[in-house]
This record gives sequence, structure tokens and C-alpha cells, in this order.
Amino acid sequence: MAQLLYIESSPRKDRSASIRTAKAFIHEYTETHPGDTVDTLDLWSAALPSFDGEAINAKYAIMHGEKHTDSELKAWGLVEKVIERFNNADKYLISLPMWNFGIPYVLKHYLDIIVQPTYTFSFSPDEGYKGLVTGKPVTVIYARGGAYAEGSGGEAFDLQKRYMELVLGFIGFNDIKSILVEPTLMSTPEERPRIMKTAEQEAKKMAAEF
Repeated sequence: MAQLLYIESSPRKDRSASIRTAKAFIHEYTETHPGDTVDTLDLWSAALPSFDGEAINAKYAIMHGEKHTDSELKAWGLVEKVIERFNNADKYLISLPMWNFGIPYVLKHYLDIIVQPTYTFSFSPDEGYKGLVTGKPVTVIYARGGAYAEGSGGEAFDLQKRYMELVLGFIGFNDIKSILVEPTLMSTPEERPRIMKTAEQEAKKMAAEF
């Protein structure tokens, strides 16, 4: 039995194209993987710890091979809980809208918590950086108001998909699948249902094979 961690980062909920597509994915996944479980992490309701003060001091203590103080240990314990939930999953689904050509700040906050030395990546003078989250698949659903896919002419503005693939690859993922829901705003009312239907069909197909 495998566990799928679904990370949701849109605050629009029922009006969100990325969440709607993710729901189609999860529905098909639960139908085709009846023995698996789905753990949903809504980043807008999650109590993510602030990454400042003693938490950042604790990170640098790890990087420099130093012992944590009691206050650093307390702050780092909250960070470890978030990382543990992430690392305990066998598969991942992430849905996100494009904000200012990039990603929502709650998702950036989450990534800044989980991308940590000795937990999701390592470093050595001989090997350099090495991702530790290996052998696990991830599907990322990207919703965007404009069109930024390869060949669209807007590729240079896409700091959403490019960043996600960079950071996921950095921590070890090499099986990264993408679903693009675009353009959700720069399209006619007649085109939007077709765009959503195409994305949902793709999500269902990927889910069945995930």
C-alpha cells in the first residue's frame, strides 16, 4: 500500500483550475489504486513554522557540524515534522497557480522548509550536491492565465514550471510529470470548458498509470 501526498497551494478552492484538475486526478487515482491512501496538505490552512530566528540558526548548525542549543532544537523540531510528513510519502501530487510568473508564496515557504541538508539533499566535496528523495514519482499541475508552453513565445516568462522542476530535481526527483492548464484567463468563454476538459482527461490518464 502506497501513500500519495497531495500538496495544494491555491487559495481559490472551488474556483481554482489547478485544484479542479487535481480533484480529477485524485478521483481516478483512488478508483484505480484502491489500496493506497491520499494525504492532503492544504498549504493555506497548514501551520507552517516560520523559518527565521532559531530555525535558521539550527540549519546553519547542521551545515557547520555544530550542536544545537535547546532553543534551536525546539524550533528545528517543528521543521522536522514538516519534512517527515513529506518524506513519508511514496508518491506526490502538487497543484499550483502561477503568481507573477512564479509560484504562490505559501508553496515557496513550504519548499524553504523541506529543502534541508541531510534530510532532502546532501553535500560533499567529492560528490557536490546530491538529492536524497529518490525513486519516487511526482506529478505537478500548473494553472496559468496565459500561455507559456514551449513554442508559445512566452517561455521566458515561465518561472513557475522551471523553478518547480529545478527544486524537485535538486532534492532527487527524476520522474517528474507535468499537466498544464492554460490559458485560463487569456481565452474565450467558449475555449475555457475545452481547456479544463483536456486537463482533466490528461490528469485521469496520468493518475491511472501513477
